[in-house]
Amino acid sequence: MKVLVINGPNINLLGLREPHIYGHTTYHTLIKMIEEKARTLGITVICFQSNNEGDIVDAIQAARYPRVVVSSNPDITSIGIKAPFDAIIINPAAYTHTSVAILDALQGVQLPTVEVHISNPRQRESFRHTSYVGIYAEKTILGEGLEGYLHALEYIANTYQPTT
Repeated sequence: MKVLVINGPNINLLGLREPHIYGHTTYHTLIKMIEEKARTLGITVICFQSNNEGDIVDAIQAARYPRVVVSSNPDITSIGIKAPFDAIIINPAAYTHTSVAILDALQGVQLPTVEVHISNPRQRESFRHTSYVGIYAEKTILGEGLEGYLHALEYIANTYQPTT
């Protein structure tokens, strides 16, 4: 089974930005945690982070349709080389509340999707309460810290059989 983990804006600053909300663990450590958990579950995982909405859309599309996506970003090209994927875990971060483009991309590829948020946006400012990604995602994990990513992997492993 192959899972693409996508992280949106500012997740690369984990451990540095607002540690009172997101904790002190770095993005690098998060990736190691995800990779280790995936190994124990027999999942191949690729992690991708971007602060750019278009790159996130390209990554989602490349997960299913690698020959269709044209991108100058070598990380997205790499995703296409490793495609197809069986599922997506996504923390769209600030794009959660604004990006119809990411929603449309997820609906377009029709891959099982789990939405993860380190904090619980529903317990924060009111403008964070709407999730466009949540319209498509079959499961949303809120406020479990970095463990939410690991729970998302467990959910996918327990719910789906690989198609590749």
